[in-house]
Amino acid sequence: MTDALLQQLAARLGPGGLVTDAGDMAGYATDWRRLYQGRPRAVLRPGSTAEVAQAVRLCAQAGVPIVPQGGNTSMVGGATPAGDGTAAILSLERMRGLRAIDPVEMTMTVEAGVTLAAAQAMAAEAGMLLPLSISSEGSAQIGGVLATNAGGNNTLRFGNARDLVLGLEVVLADGQVWDGLRRLHKDNTGYSLRQLFVGSEGTLGIITAAVLRLQPGVSARASAFCALPSVDHALALLARLRRRDAGALYAFEYMSGASVDLVLHHVAGTVLPVEPALHYVLIDYASTGREEARRLLEETLEEVLGEALESGDLLDAALSQNEAQRAAFWRLREEHAEAQKRAGASVKNDISVPLTALPECLAAASEACAAVVPGLCIAPFGHLGDGNIHFNLVQPEGMEGAAFLARSEELMAAVNAVVQRLGGSFSAEHGVGRLKTGLMESWRGGVELALMRRVKAALDPQGIFNPGVIFPPGQGLTGSD
Repeated sequence: MTDALLQQLAARLGPGGLVTDAGDMAGYATDWRRLYQGRPRAVLRPGSTAEVAQAVRLCAQAGVPIVPQGGNTSMVGGATPAGDGTAAILSLERMRGLRAIDPVEMTMTVEAGVTLAAAQAMAAEAGMLLPLSISSEGSAQIGGVLATNAGGNNTLRFGNARDLVLGLEVVLADGQVWDGLRRLHKDNTGYSLRQLFVGSEGTLGIITAAVLRLQPGVSARASAFCALPSVDHALALLARLRRRDAGALYAFEYMSGASVDLVLHHVAGTVLPVEPALHYVLIDYASTGREEARRLLEETLEEVLGEALESGDLLDAALSQNEAQRAAFWRLREEHAEAQKRAGASVKNDISVPLTALPECLAAASEACAAVVPGLCIAPFGHLGDGNIHFNLVQPEGMEGAAFLARSEELMAAVNAVVQRLGGSFSAEHGVGRLKTGLMESWRGGVELALMRRVKAALDPQGIFNPGVIFPPGQGLTGSD
């Protein structure tokens, strides 16, 4: 990236559109987990789709790599540049417009830099619900959320991010703009191009805007925090809830006893509402009805939990009596990542397996990890309703964080061996990023990985978009080295 190119970019992007000072770029150059420290040559901050296209066109002509970045909340280093100083970060943070919202067709069109929380608030103001919900929604931006196909708490009811996308606007690797912002719920005219870019982690194009599918606004909720004797009993409780009213079940979140203990110890103001146990679940029921609907939800949930208590599937349960108590329940769930961060170094595994394999997976993976690092804290939690568990491991007392992290590959391999044997995935919702590229050959090699390479080569023949992400390194077009 030459001085002449920087001058051109500054002219096209205008005031505040180009950042080159090392201090000002520091926040963009490091990932949330502090696993990667990049060294960008510049940070590009376009304010419109046209400016994104101009910046990409100039960088493509010069062969300069581009790392798209949203809220920089990646758990796998997916938005951090390499340390060689050759790449530019392209941040979408200035593109925060609501282009349209329609309560009849129940869609909203937003720009990529809008945070998920802001998009949720826009939908709520119009009496609708954007059902995607993740822990980082206050920082995560729509472009990044879609580029990584985020999952989250309501996947059980509404699916992943890709299930909410009707249309996209994308800047391609040569600077062309694909305008696919269609609001159609049905459109069978050839390939579904939007789904190529959702989940592509910024390796195929830069999402600049999206049409999102909305739901009727929720006005009635009922939540319960439950203590259970085992994961098998948790699955039995999930089956009960689905049989009774699957449409009202918005979330079914699992928390291990060890992980909840970390929250209680490290996060001030958190209180356990039930008797201590080895396993917990948080249930969220919701409806579009009013006061009568809320009472019906509470009665239904109370009946199901009562049956579960009688059968032994449940040890104890607390039902929320008001919104403050419901928020307290959810705080116990949402603070897991922060509590584990405060507890010390951690190794994170974002895994999924078929539901029926979850009990065996958790037991076998726990045993395997304890054999690698005796005394470590095994603190799994996550979206049990869709088979996605964050199988996280925290350093044991008396062990230095650096020494524990040095065992990361062994620990991840121990977990992944169990997951692969059970037909699961090593990345359920966090993506591959830079962290897990080495697993792609053994998990997705052969025809599948070859097809991915062919798609990448067709859409980004120079390999300028997010090099070093998804694909194993050192293999030509898509590798970082």
